[in-house]
Amino acid sequence: MVRLVDFNRLFRRTKKLVEDRGGTAALKEDAEELTDVAKGRGSLGDKAKAAAEALKDPGAPGEEHPHREPPHRPPPER
Repeated sequence: MVRLVDFNRLFRRTKKLVEDRGGTAALKEDAEELTDVAKGRGSLGDKAKAAAEALKDPGAPGEEHPHREPPHRPPPER
């Protein structure tokens, strides 16, 4: 049985996923962060945990992206 792939649908889903994670700039930052994890010290298990943790936050560590709501911060005390 031959199965056809709807490349337009695949493209739209991929584009939406990239946009949801902060765009191509955030994707590049994620790739750099994963490269650093892979080149770093530690066991394979430690690297896998660090990579999973890195992917939870799109883009560079600690960087805020306009598509996400900033973390809730209480007003400063006076």
